[in-house]
Amino acid sequence: MNDQSFMKSLFAGVVAEGLIFPYPEPPSEERPEVLRLVDAARKFVSTEIDSARIDAEQRITTDVLRGLGKLGVLGLTIPREYGGAGLSITGYARVIQEIAGLDHAVAVTVGAHQSLGVHALLAFGTEAQKRRYLPSLALGDTLAAFALTESAAGSDVAGIRTRAEPTADGFRITGSKIWITNAAVADLFVVFARTSPPNEEAKPKITAFLVERGPGVVSGPNLDKLGIRGASTAKVSFDRVLVPRENVLGEEGRGFRVAMEVLTSGRLGLAACCVGLSKAFIDLSVERVQTRKTFGRSIGEFGLIKDKIATMMAEAFALESMTYLTTGLADTSGRDFFLESAICKVWGAESLWRTANEAMNIAAGAGYMRGLPFERMLRDARVQLVLEGTNEILRLFVAMNGMQASGKQIVDVAKAVRDPVKAFGLLSDFAMRKARSALGRSHLSCHHPVLAREAQLFEDSSADFSHAVERALRRHGKQIAEMQFAQKRIADMAMNLYALASVISRTSRALERRGEHGARRELDLTRLFVHGAQRRFAELLTSLEKNDDELRKTVASKAYTDGGYPLDVY
Repeated sequence: MNDQSFMKSLFAGVVAEGLIFPYPEPPSEERPEVLRLVDAARKFVSTEIDSARIDAEQRITTDVLRGLGKLGVLGLTIPREYGGAGLSITGYARVIQEIAGLDHAVAVTVGAHQSLGVHALLAFGTEAQKRRYLPSLALGDTLAAFALTESAAGSDVAGIRTRAEPTADGFRITGSKIWITNAAVADLFVVFARTSPPNEEAKPKITAFLVERGPGVVSGPNLDKLGIRGASTAKVSFDRVLVPRENVLGEEGRGFRVAMEVLTSGRLGLAACCVGLSKAFIDLSVERVQTRKTFGRSIGEFGLIKDKIATMMAEAFALESMTYLTTGLADTSGRDFFLESAICKVWGAESLWRTANEAMNIAAGAGYMRGLPFERMLRDARVQLVLEGTNEILRLFVAMNGMQASGKQIVDVAKAVRDPVKAFGLLSDFAMRKARSALGRSHLSCHHPVLAREAQLFEDSSADFSHAVERALRRHGKQIAEMQFAQKRIADMAMNLYALASVISRTSRALERRGEHGARRELDLTRLFVHGAQRRFAELLTSLEKNDDELRKTVASKAYTDGGYPLDVY
């Protein structure tokens, strides 16, 4: 990967529109296979899977998993030479989206196997490792799990305590992992363990290993969860498990890189799942509002219900646009998409949760009953807010990584001012960037003319965003790492801008292909979404300067002292 990132550029005040225009097309050569797999998955789930039963029994049967393997669903991204379908990330996302809309627990199981376990092997495995494991993984004869999280090491990978001690011909792994998807059913684990000396605490070396289920590998029972109850989520322990040296995945001591790259790709699978489940909520809601009658007419005729449906539609359109813009970036060699991937995951989880809430309100009392799928889908949707990094952590990730380049530039320029002759080139580059920003020359020029107003709004907001980032960095300096309120607002502004860019790019393509009349649906949804994004962005921009952050900190600190809520009317 290189530094060709739309969002990194935007943080620095540059609209790199060449990265997002034209909106990416799904690879034409794989389109028939993707549509075949989507149709096959739809038929399989409708005939072979009882989602209510999976939820009640809290397990996905071996027959279901074998059936998915025979369909080819467990080898979507595995190259054909190893027995897989060889799909692009975009093709994989479309299939997993379909499965998530049908049964989210099944989608999470497939995603953990493929987006995490298989992807780690594809990205970092040796040819020998691929030949050994990929064929059985593609068929579903072997299921994979990604064993990273520990009780003291969730988002803090450096906190890993599982150890891999060197032996004469490999390593001996001891430790335990928690909340591991597929833990009870997996045959192959991607395990992360410390390989640096025990007394090295500052920056421990982490190594990734391919560990087969066998002596010393013990998984616990499926945890009793709120949602995705059928997906296996359990603790897995490793008691002095011998692993041959040839099962090191990637370079020894470079496991952090393996984890970060795999999670970056995996988050796109989660975003696609959010698209699928959002669409399922919308379909159920549209059916509900047309069949449920009150005061002599269907409830769908009432204004407040139409408002909910329109909001859900705009949310789903923006999420889908962001997700498939980013999979297009991921499928293009040399594109850096780790910020965009994190944005899709955060936005997707929260957009899905808002859509689920609106659907429950439309369903009213019926939404709480187990006879209809609303309540199960609601429980299933909630997990997206914490999978593969909580949204709170990922917001800070987006803000800090996005500001990193801008912050370094400001520091470098400050040093250059003290020695302007030596650093003339640096100062000239910085001055030119600021001049372009000040003169408004960083245009979004590739959009369709019909979207001129929306494009202008994006340009104006992008300029405001760049200035806000620079002000925050200058005001807080190194302390910006502790300014989580400011980071949250900056991340939210960035996410709104990426959503805006995505819908403008997608609708521009639709307008160019089908004209204004033919692209009316996309155009209406874009304008509806842009109106809401404009309001949100303005509020975020204002709150960077005028807020009650210190009061909030005080209220929270006092609640800690009190041990909770201390007031009473008596």
